[in-house]
Amino acid sequence: MKFEVLTLFPDIFNAVMRESIVGRAQENGIVEVNAVNIRDYSKDKHRKVDDYPFGGGTGMVMTCQPVIDAYEDLTKDLETKPRVIYMSPQGRVLTQDMAKELSEEKHLILLCGHYEGIDERIIEEIVDEEISIGDYVLTGGELPAMVLIDCVSRLLQGVLASEDSYSEESHFNGLLEYPQYTRPADYKGNKVPEILLSGHHANIEKWKMEQSLERTKLKRPDMYEAYQKKL
Repeated sequence: MKFEVLTLFPDIFNAVMRESIVGRAQENGIVEVNAVNIRDYSKDKHRKVDDYPFGGGTGMVMTCQPVIDAYEDLTKDLETKPRVIYMSPQGRVLTQDMAKELSEEKHLILLCGHYEGIDERIIEEIVDEEISIGDYVLTGGELPAMVLIDCVSRLLQGVLASEDSYSEESHFNGLLEYPQYTRPADYKGNKVPEILLSGHHANIEKWKMEQSLERTKLKRPDMYEAYQKKL
């Protein structure tokens, strides 16, 4: 799967996306992350990409020309238009279901805004949808874009060791994950639940489900209610 990111700070992606699971996925040819510097497309001699907003207001707004030109350069030889996502606090909040949907794509272009945002005509011209990672505002779209790449990549076949690596995680089935333990079985008197040491797989699976339900009910009653409605 190919992720192309239109950004003012490509070095962030070149550093972070080369590590851990996404880094290995790139080494194995499953994922490709290409960070494109919007400034490279500016026709201003100082590589300027922003200007003051019409109508007044604080901050600066990213201008159409560099962003549109960068997008057109990326797509000029493609037969099919990639899905373009603008990382924006005004977008739909990213969920596991959305990540599963996006993992079916072969090519995504992620646009990272900055300053006070981008010229609305960019959204009208090239953006298919806006996605947020939460109801708060960040300095730019780079961190949200990396969150989306990580979230989607781990659902791709071959990125994780097996489907069980993500299918048992929080949110995958609408519930929070059960508690996890490792060695030693007794740490300063705090012991691992006996059921996990029993070797009785059916009882262990039952315990995990009970714990997931209880955790979700306690920590995320909204998720618990939604899960109950599906039953």
